[in-house]
Amino acid sequence: MNETFAADDVAAFKQAFRRHAAGVSIVTARDTDGTPVGFTATSLASLAAVPPLASFNMARIASTFGAIENTEWVAIHMLGARSRHLAQKLAGPAEERFLGDHWHEGPHGLPIIDGATAWMAGRIVARVPVENNAVIVVQIEEGALGEDDAPLLYHERAYHAPRPLD
Repeated sequence: MNETFAADDVAAFKQAFRRHAAGVSIVTARDTDGTPVGFTATSLASLAAVPPLASFNMARIASTFGAIENTEWVAIHMLGARSRHLAQKLAGPAEERFLGDHWHEGPHGLPIIDGATAWMAGRIVARVPVENNAVIVVQIEEGALGEDDAPLLYHERAYHAPRPLD
């Protein structure tokens, strides 16, 4: 049985998107004072291959938005199932996200998360405000492939690794 909902039914809208599994990534940058910042994102998308463009979304009230708004460079990290702990760490309290040895300094001084299946560094070419959020577009300049891994998915407020279908 299908239930319909109205556009102003925020709870139903949120539930609909909880049912949509999304890949998990981490975005990192440096704040204006040089402090590393980052967050776990499920909105990463490939925008174009030529030139290589990626986008992600974030709330303008997020603790890292000020850094993203005031920097030219970001690093985007794709995560596999073995990196679930990194997704959880970068989704945790902002002051604890870079405690430990799970990252190193990369191009443009960007924090690079160790153990990612891939990372890419790029220049922000657009910040598009939409209501209380923003779409950030990044032109990729360089990157590296890490060890292959099963995908890490976020679904129904939890991290999962998919199993092959029979």
